[in-house]
Amino acid sequence: MRPHAQTARILLALLPAIPTVLALVGTLVLFSLFLLVQGQPFLDAVGLIFQGAFGSSFAWQSTLLRASPLMLTALCVALPAQVGLIVIGGEGALALGGMCAAIVPEMLPASTPWLIATPLMALAGMLAGAVWIGAVGALRQWRGVNETISSLLMAYIAIALFKHLVEGPLRDPASLNKPSTLPVPPSMMIGPLPGLEVHWGLLWGVLACIGAWVFVKYSTKGFAMRVVGGSNRAARLVGLPVNLLALAACALGGAAAGLAGMFEVAAVQGSANASLLAGYGYAGILVAFAARQNPLAIIVCALMIGGIEASGSLLQRRLDLPDATTLVLQGLLFANLLAWEALGGRIAAWRVQLQAAALSDINLPMEQTHA
Repeated sequence: MRPHAQTARILLALLPAIPTVLALVGTLVLFSLFLLVQGQPFLDAVGLIFQGAFGSSFAWQSTLLRASPLMLTALCVALPAQVGLIVIGGEGALALGGMCAAIVPEMLPASTPWLIATPLMALAGMLAGAVWIGAVGALRQWRGVNETISSLLMAYIAIALFKHLVEGPLRDPASLNKPSTLPVPPSMMIGPLPGLEVHWGLLWGVLACIGAWVFVKYSTKGFAMRVVGGSNRAARLVGLPVNLLALAACALGGAAAGLAGMFEVAAVQGSANASLLAGYGYAGILVAFAARQNPLAIIVCALMIGGIEASGSLLQRRLDLPDATTLVLQGLLFANLLAWEALGGRIAAWRVQLQAAALSDINLPMEQTHA
């Protein structure tokens, strides 16, 4: 292989990362201006963000604790994106998944071991999320309702339903100032990973991302979903069940978000209450876009966004900045990701040119040999 072909291959591998890199650079520039207006040093703030995210074992555990639900809610965006749907209703699926998981222990005997209770809670949470986001896919495929708008509205409905039930029929009479469901019995709670203060949801989040990547990249159904996402018309022409594939992608994404809700109830909160609505579903949108809908890249991006969220209190203590400063940083990152997404079409053209260059250099020696 000639050096020119090797260079073309390297550039092909780097092309997909260009919009993300440019978005990161643009975010840092705008964030520096935001801090400059307030008279705060940019380098000190960035250093504190890194320190609060990864500077100590406590910082790492805070980051991992936030990253675990982000991985699962990001899949609620990334999996439907494989079939060309932009679904942003993960917050609602997480809320309903957590609420349904909290109801399960009330139906079981108090002596039920966690080996039985935990899978049932996970199944209830995943089923709730799958049905809720699956309904978004059904509205899109059979009624033509825009999935982005409907998923956002469905999230608002889910949150309202969650608050109504938790503060009404499902409320624990003992929860006075903070309405919540009955607490999960200690024997059914999910403990931390060995040697860490982070629950098992982190491991399942990583496994879910790896499993989703393998499914999308190597399975027949995953390939069919990517065909649908590439060209809906072409998929129908070759006889693919487009409606069912879209419904399955939405249901799988909703199940992941519902599982995140289950872990928040059974490993963190101990019951379904307003603390469950911490914005993980909305932050998962940012994680999925930063990962460019790649399930494997979601793991890294979830750590990055989780670290930014974990550093808010340190910025507040050291620089007297509002805790919401990290939300501004996340918002700038999301806006830049959307702005640089316009490069996608140009990058596709560059990819075709580089592939042609690489193939021509590989085939040239063979052509010369035949001559």
